[in-house]
Amino acid sequence: MRLSRSRRKSDAVAVNSFLRNAKLALKLVGLFVALVFLGLLMQVVAYRFVPVTDTCYMRAQATKNGVCVTQRWMPLERISDELPLAVVSSEDNLFTKHHGFCWSAIKKAMNRNSRGKKVFGASTISQQTAKNVFLWNGRSWLRKGLEAVTTVLIEALWGKERIMEVYLNVVEFGPGVYGAEAAARRYFHHSAQSIGRREAALMAAVMPNPVKMKLAAPSPYVEKRCGQIMSLMRKIGSVRYDGD
Repeated sequence: MRLSRSRRKSDAVAVNSFLRNAKLALKLVGLFVALVFLGLLMQVVAYRFVPVTDTCYMRAQATKNGVCVTQRWMPLERISDELPLAVVSSEDNLFTKHHGFCWSAIKKAMNRNSRGKKVFGASTISQQTAKNVFLWNGRSWLRKGLEAVTTVLIEALWGKERIMEVYLNVVEFGPGVYGAEAAARRYFHHSAQSIGRREAALMAAVMPNPVKMKLAAPSPYVEKRCGQIMSLMRKIGSVRYDGD
């Protein structure tokens, strides 16, 4: 009887100890999540006003491809209107209408992925900006979750015009070449302000894989895609941001 009582007491102590440890672990996890969110929020607020000239994504990709990073920040008003129009036409034609996520594109991508081995994406310009500025390349659920949170934050705190400005300054156009200004100087020998329609369409055409698809020597596929993008640009006409 005494042994049974002693065992029950010991079990109760063990259970209470486990519950205390579990509560402590949950508090620590909650504190960690809160700190990560606070740090992310502070970065988002800072980048609402500060030029983005260096990111973890840039450094990781440059290291992976064995190249140096070339990037020059350029305000949106000093980038040709043809380039935002080209990337919206090519990458995200509902950019100015959605709130960070294009659910119809996500549904379409899920249906296509369920039928074949090739993985199709449905990332909007807002999601790509969130990934390129704040996160790393990869397909983990953790990264996708952080991407979703960050996308909501930049949509709420930046607005469409700032998202486009940052996007065009951090997106990769060639191995180690980031942003519209660096790409225009490297491949067209003039500033981003002078980018013409065909040049903008070529830049948008290589964006899905700027390491394999060359702006300096466009392949037949890139030339074909360029023509398709120029046709879409004529249909869309212009890009109107918040308040325009």
